[in-house]
Amino acid sequence: MVLLTTPICDFGKKSVDFSLPGVDGRIWSLEQCRGKNGLLILFICNHCPYVKAVQERIVRDTLELKKFGIGSVAIMSNDPSEYPEDSFNNMKLLASRLDFGFPYLLDETQQVAKQYDAICTPDFFGYNSRLELQCRGRLDASRKETAPADTRRDLFEAMKLVAETGKGPQQQISGMGCSIKWK
Repeated sequence: MVLLTTPICDFGKKSVDFSLPGVDGRIWSLEQCRGKNGLLILFICNHCPYVKAVQERIVRDTLELKKFGIGSVAIMSNDPSEYPEDSFNNMKLLASRLDFGFPYLLDETQQVAKQYDAICTPDFFGYNSRLELQCRGRLDASRKETAPADTRRDLFEAMKLVAETGKGPQQQISGMGCSIKWK
């Protein structure tokens, strides 16, 4: 496992369209995932301890962000031949077990992760209604262990601000996680 931190937000960078299969049997595009006030793209996987530490919080925060017009989508770009826990069948099981309220998509070719410059899991990209990047930081202070319940919800607060103003906070704390498992 290689620990990486995400780069500073490249404010205004445009999102990239995609067409990826979801665990629900549908093919999803960027347009189908966005909300009226923005979009949160989460590069996650099943096996990473940094993702496991925040899975329930991801579900909670994305559900609450819907109320602010923010759509969410999770993309799994790891090589499942090397990490069987990240297989498409296991993605389906995880999404069902945690009751994901957002599409969970497989980036089998890893092209989408490369186009977004995603580097780790989790890696969060928050866009405004014009699909301009406004947030790239951590969910909260969790690492391999879940932070205390009263921890500041950095990503949620940032995306709420994006929904309300179209702009993310100028000061953001980098996220961290396991490197994407490239083929």
